[in-house]
Amino acid sequence: MKSPLSESATQLFNKVPEVTLYFWFIKIMATTVGETAADFLNFNLHLGLTGTSAVMGALLAVFLFLQLRVKKYVPWLYWSVVVLISIVGTLITDNLVDNFGIALQTTTIIFGCALLVTFGVWYACEKTLSIHSIFTTRRELFYWAAILFTFALGTAAGDLTAEGLGLGYAKSALIFGSLIGVITISYYLFKANAIGAFWIAYILTRPFGASCGDLLSQPLTDGGLGLGAMVTSGLFLVSIAGMVIYLSIREKKLLSV
Repeated sequence: MKSPLSESATQLFNKVPEVTLYFWFIKIMATTVGETAADFLNFNLHLGLTGTSAVMGALLAVFLFLQLRVKKYVPWLYWSVVVLISIVGTLITDNLVDNFGIALQTTTIIFGCALLVTFGVWYACEKTLSIHSIFTTRRELFYWAAILFTFALGTAAGDLTAEGLGLGYAKSALIFGSLIGVITISYYLFKANAIGAFWIAYILTRPFGASCGDLLSQPLTDGGLGLGAMVTSGLFLVSIAGMVIYLSIREKKLLSV
């Protein structure tokens, strides 16, 4: 007879994807879309920060509800939540900075502390921060809370580096890309802690992706390449959709074997 925990584990096993190169590629592109799509909705469609935040917050709530109800990892649904939470994380930071006048340094500290508190409570309750053990609803809620704060923190840190410190988008992307490289080398060559390396890399990919998004979309006069938010968002959304479709097909083939 199964215990309640083993039954729960069976029901909600494998709610997050395997960490592969596909995972990191899609995650970085999702962070880029989070930055550029928020700008597109805010400025190009003239929804404003408040309107954009309301629409994207409602969409995130719907998709997150669906994600929590499914019993296994569903690629299109999982990555839809990631893209939406990336956009919402960007909007949270933008609202604090633009609507409430809170400095980027302050928002970076606020979200850094919020993320640490989330990790602390998560570990105190579950004794692990591993994404390979997301098999209960409570652990999944901790997981998504952490993801939200990584996006908000990454947006603040990326904007602080590129704009607040005046380094520009290219240099900001280079800095965060180099830090990701250091974490990768530390993990593969020096056997750094897997869970710690994952979360540090996950945090760093947000400002890296955001800086890349701004570099591509912002006007030449502002240090960007001038592709615009609509074109940049469209390119990355199509790329994400293509990879997710491929992973979905591969998942079905593996299950049918």
